[in-house]
Amino acid sequence: MRKKSGNTIVEQAIVLVPGFENVVRKMETQVTLRGQSMSTLQNYIRRIALFVVNFEKLPEQIDPEEVNEYLAALARDPKSPSRSSFNVYNGWRYG
Repeated sequence: MRKKSGNTIVEQAIVLVPGFENVVRKMETQVTLRGQSMSTLQNYIRRIALFVVNFEKLPEQIDPEEVNEYLAALARDPKSPSRSSFNVYNGWRYG
């Protein structure tokens, strides 16, 4: 098996945006309290990390209009993720 090179999207977000590691910890707590699985947690964190890397700021610093423009661009992209992944972004606000 070939070894991956480079950082994961989550690692990139942690390095790029100060405070993202705290977001990860808070998400871990929220997912645990909801009784959701570790795979759900990892999926949420990866999706939010994509946002953080794209905007280069923490989720609570991203304007709702920026989020809508980002989601619209993903919806128009034929290579975009499934509609179910939009639920992670839609309405999720840090805090």
